[in-house]
Amino acid sequence: MLSLLVPIGTALALLGVAGLVWCIVAAMRARRLDLPDEEMKARLSKLLAVNLGALAVAAIGLMTLIMGLFLT
Repeated sequence: MLSLLVPIGTALALLGVAGLVWCIVAAMRARRLDLPDEEMKARLSKLLAVNLGALAVAAIGLMTLIMGLFLT
């Protein structure tokens, strides 16, 4: 059971990092569109929620990975 913590933690960490990269790319695309302020704020506020979720998933994945490494 403990040996599963390392691959699960790695998968979660990579999923979180992929989400962060997606947020960066989406923000750069929105910036290139040169949208009005209100529309830009709306897009970035949606991205903020995804960004925080991806950061949380990456942090949980890293914690799980480190716990798995210490316990095995």
